[in-house]
Amino acid sequence: MSDQPLFESLEGLRGTGKSTIAPMLAAARGAVLVPTVPPFYQPLRREVDRRGSAEARMCFYLSALFTATDEIRRCLASGLPVVVESYFARCLTSHRALGAGLGITLPPGLPQPTTYQLICTESERQHRLSRRGKPVSRWDVLIETAADRVADAYADFPTHRVDTTGLRPNEVLQAILAANAQGAHHRADTEPLGAHPHLLPSVPRHTEGARHS
Repeated sequence: MSDQPLFESLEGLRGTGKSTIAPMLAAARGAVLVPTVPPFYQPLRREVDRRGSAEARMCFYLSALFTATDEIRRCLASGLPVVVESYFARCLTSHRALGAGLGITLPPGLPQPTTYQLICTESERQHRLSRRGKPVSRWDVLIETAADRVADAYADFPTHRVDTTGLRPNEVLQAILAANAQGAHHRADTEPLGAHPHLLPSVPRHTEGARHS
């Protein structure tokens, strides 16, 4: 138990398994599964997702994440491990790909997780998405058109890639637990950003979309 990370995040494109694996990982760790969009944000989330501004949406999700970090800090300070289904990396990569032009520098002091980037073949990801019962927003559709740019943007973040292709959920969980046991991950835990050479990068003031055009 002493060797397990205290704070872990699952990242990746839609359909790679984040929402399935996150509660399983939390249960395996005896961790708190902290929602990075807190419940009281949910009604406004639906309204924001109906709007057309990538910058407004980005600010909303950043606000939700900063609010969630208060709960994450409380848990970590109490010695409780934490698992989240995505963290700042998803917000930044997604909105970069959507063309948000805000220059964002994250403040020091944010808890930094050990991060697992879930990946799978595109054919399997699309098959999983076709079987999901979750509602699809216009932003989900837009992000799908920029999926390659989102995946490329994850290269800016320190992650351990876990290929979920052809694996059952429990096999994905075991792959994560085994990789951690082998020392494959940076153990950030309660270290604040700025205290470690791997920092969550800022969003440049030019749009990522323009860079790829």
